[in-house]
Amino acid sequence: MCPGPFGASGACSHGGRAHLPAGQSALLLVHVMLNALAFLLDKVVFFFVTCAHPPPPPLERERVYRRGDLLEVPRTLFTHFGIYLGDGRVAHLIPDILPAVTSDERHLRRKVTNTRLLLGVLSKRASVRVDSVEDFAYGASVRLNTHAMESAGRGPPDAEEAARRAERLLGSVPYSLLWNNCEHFVTWCRYGAARSLQTEQFCQWLKSLIRDQRNAAVAGLLGLLSLACLGVSSGTALPAVFIPFTLWMAS
Repeated sequence: MCPGPFGASGACSHGGRAHLPAGQSALLLVHVMLNALAFLLDKVVFFFVTCAHPPPPPLERERVYRRGDLLEVPRTLFTHFGIYLGDGRVAHLIPDILPAVTSDERHLRRKVTNTRLLLGVLSKRASVRVDSVEDFAYGASVRLNTHAMESAGRGPPDAEEAARRAERLLGSVPYSLLWNNCEHFVTWCRYGAARSLQTEQFCQWLKSLIRDQRNAAVAGLLGLLSLACLGVSSGTALPAVFIPFTLWMAS
């Protein structure tokens, strides 16, 4: 032990240089490793966004998109939609908690962050807003969408009317992940009928999952394992019986 600068004793090495205790050294090493990992992940995400999903060339945007066009942006688990208004602007419905807590346009006009979006999903609040094509894309590629509803015999209205419908809906709106999302917004603007093929595909997948009798058998096996591990009680017996029975009857 060596005397500290104010008379306190502290740890020091044989060469007179202070060193941290073993526990603090381990924590410092973990902190450095976590920072390095976060840095690498940030670079990987940046590479994926810029290389795997390059944004469209700015000079081609005005030549490709026309007022009233339906645009889409692929995300990790879903596709985001918007209506092109011209002059590099896109109207789109996006989950956003901020319109529910403030009416200050200076804050509302800022780009929606992931935190605002997640809180909007949880609180079921959204806004129809106008952003630039770049902010709408959020680093991904923008594609012109010819919707499947056209192939089903429902043709689009006049493109100008689609853009006007989008502009009339600007502002705060209710939100539902399945029943009132960005795809419902653009299909109503363009075709006069709110519809989401993504929701329909998810419901079809969920239906096939429920109707598979093997899932009832798996749920029954998991129920027996929970009873064996946690013991028999009302909190374990009811789910162990009710869930497999419901899946079996629905299959």
